[in-house]
Amino acid sequence: MADPSILALAAELAGQPRLSDADWSKVEATAQALANSLRTKNSDTQTTLGNTQLPATLAAITEDALRGPRVPDASYLPALFETLRIGANLCVDHDENRGQLLDSGFLTALVTLLGRYVELIPSDKATGLLPLSVPHLKVVKTAIGVLLNATLGYEPVKSSLNTAETPALILKLAGAIYPAGSWATSPATHVPPEELDESWQLRSGLSSWAWRAIGELGENKENAPTVFGPDILPQLVTPIRFFTPPFQSPPQPFDQATPLRRALVSADFEAFEESCSLLETLALDDEDVRLSLARGLSFPDEHGGVRCLSEVLDFIDRGDYHPLWKDIPGDNAQRERAFDLCKAALVKSVVEIAGEEKNTDVLWDDSDEKQPGGAFVAQMVRWIKAQKGLKENARDDLLVCATLSLGNLLRHDAHSVTVLNPPASLGPDLAALLRPEADIKVKHGVIGLLRHLAYAAPARAPLGEAGIVERLVASNIFQSSSDPVEMVQVNAIGIAKHLSNGNAKNCYGLVLPAEGQDASSTGLQQILALVKRSDTTAVKSEGTRVFVNVIRTLWHEDTLDDTRRKAAMDAISSQPVALSLAQLIGRSKKYPVLINEGIVALTLLSLHSADVVIDAITTPLPQEVQAGSAPGSSRESEIGSPVVAPSRAADTLAHLLKGHSANVPDEVRANACILLGQVGREGGVGAERTPDLVKLKAELRPLLVKAANAEKESRLKAAAAGALQRWN
Repeated sequence: MADPSILALAAELAGQPRLSDADWSKVEATAQALANSLRTKNSDTQTTLGNTQLPATLAAITEDALRGPRVPDASYLPALFETLRIGANLCVDHDENRGQLLDSGFLTALVTLLGRYVELIPSDKATGLLPLSVPHLKVVKTAIGVLLNATLGYEPVKSSLNTAETPALILKLAGAIYPAGSWATSPATHVPPEELDESWQLRSGLSSWAWRAIGELGENKENAPTVFGPDILPQLVTPIRFFTPPFQSPPQPFDQATPLRRALVSADFEAFEESCSLLETLALDDEDVRLSLARGLSFPDEHGGVRCLSEVLDFIDRGDYHPLWKDIPGDNAQRERAFDLCKAALVKSVVEIAGEEKNTDVLWDDSDEKQPGGAFVAQMVRWIKAQKGLKENARDDLLVCATLSLGNLLRHDAHSVTVLNPPASLGPDLAALLRPEADIKVKHGVIGLLRHLAYAAPARAPLGEAGIVERLVASNIFQSSSDPVEMVQVNAIGIAKHLSNGNAKNCYGLVLPAEGQDASSTGLQQILALVKRSDTTAVKSEGTRVFVNVIRTLWHEDTLDDTRRKAAMDAISSQPVALSLAQLIGRSKKYPVLINEGIVALTLLSLHSADVVIDAITTPLPQEVQAGSAPGSSRESEIGSPVVAPSRAADTLAHLLKGHSANVPDEVRANACILLGQVGREGGVGAERTPDLVKLKAELRPLLVKAANAEKESRLKAAAAGALQRWN
């Protein structure tokens, strides 16, 4: 049942005039009595009051206090403060009253109120301490408290406040009223000494409420308009700055570990955690933020003179646990873990900024010959060089940030060459990081960067000279112990694939054993074992494409014919390699390019050993290859095969010869004929394989004859005729 005395106070408040200072004093007294009465929760009283004129009265009082273009006059503040207390108590755990306060315009008036205070922030000191008296601080803090209470779990209010961009408003205001750590550098000299403690208590408490309100509003982010933009980045950087050395000793009156100082240090860490989290979210989800942060690296005016990205990078480099944590009660180890997670979030943010395609020409700067690539690239290079030793105190976070960021940024061959040439000369440094004992996060970053570098043809020779292939083989990334990080293995395979393309030295590093090692330790054998045990098509196919590139390079006429070449050709002309190539042909029905690569590689192998090739193409394919090849409908497949999956690579060759699919170029079909001609040439296979060859010829001769007798001239017709000629 509603309390009659409280209802009477509400009615009295609604009827009071607000024309003179005396009137406002009466409003203050009545509002204070009503607010105090509502501190004891009574749902019936709340509901009854919500259905009276009280919500409209609260809105009217607030709007009257806002008469004029600026913040409320000091004479209105006591009454306004008590009015806000009523609103905060009225909507605690009460959705109906939250709706009433929204409909009455009270919450809208509070947004206007906060906006007036934001207008006080100097444009050139957006992150400086905003001078406000204690009465003003009480009003602002309580207004944010009302919005927080009204928002909790109530979507209509969240939606309305997000639409009005209230979170950004709150963040800007809280960042100016309580710039984290400002108490330790400029402890509000404008505040009378007797009010200093109360002022800082209000400021830090306001910061905490503000972050809670922002968090509540953020829960509706998917359905709400974007409420944060690049303009709030300086406020997000301020708390981060407080945790970057050198740490100053706080001046008086904060030179002692008082309860207030402990509360301020705790508030700073809360603001730090929230800022890092929000900055990460914006860097991941907002292109404008990524672009703005990148621009600000060279043009500080982008953020009003605040070097946001530079300060983030400086924190990642030097940020540390604050020495004043020693005075805070609680689990310091847990605080340190939270701090480390925040730093990891900022690392992720930097990587995302570098990964924004439109930032390539912003972060990459060729204007300074002494610093090729610009300031950002130089910073990443310095981190890699400083940590390449992987000592006990190595900073894995710097390595992860630098390697992933550079990997994202290197989108042009010229950029790759720049970081491998002097003065950067990153090749040996990256090679030094490819150690078996390196943390997998470091391997992920280094191998990802190397994959981007290896994609650029001009970068392959310097990477080879740096010993990347040999270090990659020795890093254990192809071993079963690394199988849980399959994507890193795929990237490592990509490095081997690119570096073995046209570079014989790199092929030798992959195929031949290192000094003092046996043949089973080679990259060739490690990749073969990985391809065999993996269930992933990407690993199997890309791993086999490494062999394709090695074979094409070793058999190329430009490759110097020496003992290493002969040894490498012998090593790769093995049954397991040939079978892997045959399986690539069998599983790649949707990818004629891969089929063609497998065919060409087997053709070259047949020049060295036709026996292993005929064994490979006539051996039944593993079940996984057949399952992966099976078409999903009764129509012809991409290579024109029937709906039955090929059981051997030879079946795929047959389907190529008789298929009519436009998806398969004549070149692929012609190469299939060339392979068959090479395998079936006179003296190609040994006596033991002759029965298999006779059977294969009997199967495929009619298809070759048909292709050779086609009326229209084509590469296929010529290649089929050439194969038959070699068979005769």
